[in-house]
Amino acid sequence: MNQITIIIPNYNGANFLKECLEALHTQENAPGYRVLIVDNGSKDGSLELLKVRFPQVSVIALPENTGFCHAVNSGIEASDTPYVILLNNDTKVYPGFVRALYDAIEANPFLFSVSARMLMWDKPELLDGAGDRYCVLGWAYSRGKGKPAAAYSQAVEIFSACGGAAIYRKSVFEKIGLFDEAHFAYLEDLDIGYRARIHGYRNYYEPSANVIHYGSASTGSRYNEWKTVRAAANSVYVIAKNMPLLQIIWNLPFLFAGFFIKFLFFCKKGMGKLYLKGLAEGIKKSFSETGRARKTPFHWENLGNYLAIQGQLYLNLLRILKKS
Repeated sequence: MNQITIIIPNYNGANFLKECLEALHTQENAPGYRVLIVDNGSKDGSLELLKVRFPQVSVIALPENTGFCHAVNSGIEASDTPYVILLNNDTKVYPGFVRALYDAIEANPFLFSVSARMLMWDKPELLDGAGDRYCVLGWAYSRGKGKPAAAYSQAVEIFSACGGAAIYRKSVFEKIGLFDEAHFAYLEDLDIGYRARIHGYRNYYEPSANVIHYGSASTGSRYNEWKTVRAAANSVYVIAKNMPLLQIIWNLPFLFAGFFIKFLFFCKKGMGKLYLKGLAEGIKKSFSETGRARKTPFHWENLGNYLAIQGQLYLNLLRILKKS
C-alpha cells in the first residue's frame, strides 16, 4: 500500500522532467509511493513527453496556468496517502531522498512538514536552502543559502518547509486547510507552515534528504518584475492573515523597518516602483473580501503557540544579524 504521493507541479518544464522523474524511479528502500504530475497548461510538449517516456506516472492536466497553489492543491486532493511530497520539476533527488523524509516525519506525530536539503544545481557543494526562516522584519529567507552544505548536516526545527522539496502530513491539511490560492505563487509555503505552527504543529529540516535544485526555472531568474510584485504582495498578505491585530501593532516598528530596507534594496536594482506596487497589491488583497475570509481566526487556546512564534521571529532576526 502506498504511503506517499509525490506531487510535481509542472509548467513548461519539459527540459527538466526527464532527469527529475528518472531520479525518482531509482529510489531504493523507499516506502510505497506514486508520482503525480499536475500540469499547468504547458505548451512545450510536457504532456507528450510524459505519455511517451513515463506512462507509469499519473497526470492531472489543467487547461491553463492556475499557479503553484492550485496545482498542488489539486494533487493533494487527488492523493489517498497519509503523506504527500511536494517536489519542483527543476530538481534531481539523491538516493534515499524519499526514505529520509518519510522516516523523519513518521518519527514525530507533531510534525506537519519536513524540508529536504536543497543543493545548487551548478555547485552542489553549496546550499540552495535548508528550510525557511521568518523574522520580525517580515522577511522570509532560505536558511543557509549559498553556504557550504556540509555545515548544515544536523536535523533542526525550522519556521516552515520549502515547498520545492518537502513532505507533509495530509491529515493536518484537513485541519488547517490547503495552500491559499490567493498567493498564486511565492510565500505560500511560508503561509501554510505558519498556519500549522499556530495550531501547534512543527516543521523540521532533514539533511539526509538531498536534492539538487536548478532554481527559478519557471520564472526565468532570481529577480524579475513578475516575481518582485508577487512576492512583495504576498509578504504583506502573510502578515495580515496570520498575525492577530495586537501582534501586528506590536511588530509595526520592525515591519516598517523591514519593508523600508527591502524598498531600498529593490531601488538599487531599478525595481523600487515595482516593489511598492506589490506592497499596495498586498494591502488591497488583505482587506478584500477573500483576504478577510481567509484570515486565520484567533483562538485563546492557541495563545502559547502565538507567543512561541513571536519568540521565533525575534530569534531569527538575531540569526540574521549574526549571519548564522
